[in-house]
Amino acid sequence: MTRLQWTDQYRLRVPADPRLSPDGRTVVYVLHQDDEDADEARSALWLVGVEGGRPWQLTLGDDDSAPRWSPDGSSVVFLRKQQLWLMPVDGGEARQLTSRKLGAGSALWHPSGKKLAFCAPADLGGEDVDQDKRRTEPVVIDRIDYKADGSGLVRQLRNHLFVLDLAEDAAPEQVTSGDFHVSGPSWSPDGSLVYCVTDGDVTPRSTVFVGDRRIEGGDQLITGTYWSPSGLLLTATGAKSTGHVRLVSSSLDSLTPGFDRNVIPGGPGYPGAAPQALGSSVVFAARDRGCTHIYSVPASGGTPRKIIGSPSTVISGLSVVDSLLCYVESSPSSAGDVFVTTVDGSPRRLTDYRLHDVSLFEPSPVSFTVTDGTSVHGWLLRDPSATSPGPLLLDIHGGPHNAWSPVFDGKHFYHQVLVSKGWSVLLLNPRASDGYGSSYFTAGLGGWGVADQQDFVDPVRSLISSGIASSVAVCGYSYGGFATCWLTAHTDLFAAAVAGGCVSDLTSMYGTSDAGHFIGSRELRALPHSDPDALAAQNPIASVHRVETPTLLLHGENDDRCPIGQAEQWFTALRVRGVPTRLVRYPGASHLFVLVGRPSHRLDYNRRIAEWVEEHAR
Repeated sequence: MTRLQWTDQYRLRVPADPRLSPDGRTVVYVLHQDDEDADEARSALWLVGVEGGRPWQLTLGDDDSAPRWSPDGSSVVFLRKQQLWLMPVDGGEARQLTSRKLGAGSALWHPSGKKLAFCAPADLGGEDVDQDKRRTEPVVIDRIDYKADGSGLVRQLRNHLFVLDLAEDAAPEQVTSGDFHVSGPSWSPDGSLVYCVTDGDVTPRSTVFVGDRRIEGGDQLITGTYWSPSGLLLTATGAKSTGHVRLVSSSLDSLTPGFDRNVIPGGPGYPGAAPQALGSSVVFAARDRGCTHIYSVPASGGTPRKIIGSPSTVISGLSVVDSLLCYVESSPSSAGDVFVTTVDGSPRRLTDYRLHDVSLFEPSPVSFTVTDGTSVHGWLLRDPSATSPGPLLLDIHGGPHNAWSPVFDGKHFYHQVLVSKGWSVLLLNPRASDGYGSSYFTAGLGGWGVADQQDFVDPVRSLISSGIASSVAVCGYSYGGFATCWLTAHTDLFAAAVAGGCVSDLTSMYGTSDAGHFIGSRELRALPHSDPDALAAQNPIASVHRVETPTLLLHGENDDRCPIGQAEQWFTALRVRGVPTRLVRYPGASHLFVLVGRPSHRLDYNRRIAEWVEEHAR
């Protein structure tokens, strides 16, 4: 057995988005693997039998995703390079269904199996607009949602709903149009389209259309539509304030009153699953103490109970057929495998993509009581054979409403590599983290840096005094990058720092980030033009003159969430003052490049963190 090596990134295979066939006998899933030679993240569709056996490859593409079974189970529709394709399961070639210039989205089968619905970008000028020409035209901006991380300038594009009739050899029909966005569609049991319209840039408003009926979100922002035995279900959160996502009925009443956890439909870096029916109940994903679990609640509402998950596993990508549930489970020894179970049964592993020749260090749960009496939970990754103090890396998660878990996620390779070199790695879930209740979730509002500083400092000092740590480095990405800048400006505790995708200046962030206004109004509760003093109290750049910590900055050049100017400002201030610093820019990389970017960029990001802290904090 060996310890994890940098090159293991290219051996790692990770399944996602498992889907049970209508007869419950087969699972189709996406299998991800990095291609070192092409420097691309590859994905193809695979099948595995529910009763066991070796998985087999269904598609031979290198960018296949979002598989969805036809109602009769004879074929699978999927996305390949942003177009819809149809693949017969019992043999034959995949057939391309769409060829839109602006691409297609994940498909939803009509109950009859004769139609598909999907959301995709549409130009307000129509399908025939020359997009190459559009990209060279002056961009006229009248609203603040004019760009989006990963897409760039939105221009005249809006997300709309399309229907493709499989019986006709015709292009998809656009069924919504206008200066708004459509999301969260579903087919009702009677075959009607249900979807959510979001409008308004400064204060978003949402409306759900159910045939001729309209459901106004009001002070709730509706994000998805689903169906249960008792009718339409929605996911919703506050339209003007930060808080948990809730599962609600069509009358916007909570299905889970008293359940103080955040419902997670799932997304990059936020493992979860769409709510769906299971008999007379509804199953959904929610986080508890950093880990995503699956819960069940009566379709009419009530008290949820956990049916899948443990304190050391993360669940994602749920699929339900009759009484059978299929999902991906990650653990301290696995970045993910496909499992099946029933509500009262024992889980069965259908795939095994673990690196069996690699021995992974497993984190231990830790808890600290900080200065104001708050309990801060997390994990410590450390060689169990270590007996003397050594260097410690504090790694701060993003969000700030995300959370660390104890599982091997296949992304933060530097954790394992550093521990193999004698380091300990501390992963804390400070206040504002998800999985600890709504009061904890909102405890940092209006107090970025100020509210959670001791949640990091006190645990680190505790590990120093207990003989675990001899020297300390800090790193983090996104909000973790903000916290890294903040901590090095307000304490001399750290010998080295790495700020990835950082926020350093809340004033410039407000007008340049694709989410700047919402971060200012909801998270910081301070705007540059109306609350300059309250904003300055949370602003790292106001205290950059105090920083003496050698700092590495890692940033995507196309980051529209935390624009690269944030790193440039911090780098320039440190360089002018003579503080050891370095800025590394990743060409073409968005904010999410550390999760879904070029494999060489992700590997470089990992290696540079380890090398910088080894050089300056060993």
